[in-house]
Amino acid sequence: MAFRSDPLAELAYFVVLAGWLGFVVIMVLGKRGSASGAAKRDVKSTVGMLLQGAGYAICFGFFRTFFSPFLPMSKFAEEILTGVTIALVIVSVWLCWAAARTLGKQWALVARVIEGHELITAGPYAIVRNPIYLSMLGMFLASALAVSRWQALLGGLIVFLAGTAIRIRTEEKLLRETFAARFDDYARRVPALLPRLLR
Repeated sequence: MAFRSDPLAELAYFVVLAGWLGFVVIMVLGKRGSASGAAKRDVKSTVGMLLQGAGYAICFGFFRTFFSPFLPMSKFAEEILTGVTIALVIVSVWLCWAAARTLGKQWALVARVIEGHELITAGPYAIVRNPIYLSMLGMFLASALAVSRWQALLGGLIVFLAGTAIRIRTEEKLLRETFAARFDDYARRVPALLPRLLR
């Protein structure tokens, strides 16, 4: 079968690549601004992080021919899918940036509570309790649509969501221990990962 480069698939690929570069910049800058010193941590969060990484590895490990469509489809469907992929990247990078900025010195890669920790409920945290994980999910989906096979999207998504569930559970356990009823009230009002479409 002859290789056919598809301009829309190519555009989606390069937008996803730019999105990942944006993610790296946010993570590096966020790490530099985060507080150091004594912190209460939960090591189970690391297991969740490894599973999230395994989900990404499945996504990128079973890539399709570069610059080819995700599935056989009409040109119109390709245009819609490319638009969805680009929108996912833009929203995901913005959400990650807004969340890291809102967290400030409390930002960290693993679950922890630092001295003087505050319960953040503003900015993107007013929409979902875990906006960074939502942005990571958006980048996973965009990456899969741009470079992966549909089977890898499904398999990788299951592993990624399992890791995300572990991280959310461990991080929110620390927050519950620290903020008690205040966190419970926040959790009742704001969903964990996916925003409510109807309020």
